[in-house]
Amino acid sequence: MYQRGLNGRFYIEDNETGKQESLGTSDRTEAARLLHARNEAEYQPAFNVQMARAYLAAKDALITKRTWQFVMDEMKRTKTKHAERTSKRYESAFNEAPFEPLRHLVLIETRPEAILKVLLSGTVSTNIFMRRLHSFALNMGWLPWPILAYAQWPRLQYKSRRAVTANEAQRLLDVEPHAEWRAFLQLLWHIGAAQVDMAGLTHENINWANRTISYTRKKTGTLALQRFGTAVEAILRERPTIGPLFPHFGKQESAARATRFADRCKKLAIVGVSLHSYRYAWAERARAVGYPERFAREALGHTSAAVHRAYAKGAKVNIPSLDEYEQQPAEPQLVAA
Repeated sequence: MYQRGLNGRFYIEDNETGKQESLGTSDRTEAARLLHARNEAEYQPAFNVQMARAYLAAKDALITKRTWQFVMDEMKRTKTKHAERTSKRYESAFNEAPFEPLRHLVLIETRPEAILKVLLSGTVSTNIFMRRLHSFALNMGWLPWPILAYAQWPRLQYKSRRAVTANEAQRLLDVEPHAEWRAFLQLLWHIGAAQVDMAGLTHENINWANRTISYTRKKTGTLALQRFGTAVEAILRERPTIGPLFPHFGKQESAARATRFADRCKKLAIVGVSLHSYRYAWAERARAVGYPERFAREALGHTSAAVHRAYAKGAKVNIPSLDEYEQQPAEPQLVAA
């Protein structure tokens, strides 16, 4: 240990590496105590870990017993208050194989490499839910410090997403023999709803007087509202007038519908799309024809302009001059359902 200047701060130097580091104090007594603590940590690392656990246990009796499974259960319980579907999504994510080695580890005994193993063996979804799990434990005070610095977490690398094209949508309809599934795909194209919201539509979501369809999004709880034209009316007239619009497919899980769609795409050599691609297509079509963004956001149930623009970023837009746009008819007003 040495001091820089007559009344300067004290520094320490590693005898093996020569690395120098400030102790952040000009008080000799405090500096000596810090030096002693650093040397003790080097000489008796196992003993110091036990001491740290003893200090932490004095403040929180359960800190040496909480496992990651406990954190998962508590996190799922808090999500139930917002939406049952959100809670199920968390439960499904935590049941995935990459989380298995972590499940019964004690929080404060977890090493960074254990979290890295989970992240590197999983998908983007695993990375997202591991981040949320780690942050939840920190915010609850169950971890005294981050186990793995966030700068060291693998970056999220999403797969490329794109909209389904009009040609692809028509090809899928041409080979589809099932009337209910054809209507399902047609309404996805015209309305742009998420598949889980579309499957849950009933006759009560249709206001024939105002010619509007409205529903509450299951993912966010926000209201989606839009008018429909003659094409959608023709499809709706063929659906049941009482109860669910899709009585068969509405009872299936989202994964089953997604698998069915993927099989159809594979047979037609259509690559890179999913049922959610219809939502991208609707947003891109709306932007391409100059449909006002505030109306498009309300139609899709987007509360965030940034999210909506992300959906429509692939649109090809020919922007008119201001003079031309001023001469266009006034925008129609939405009528609440």
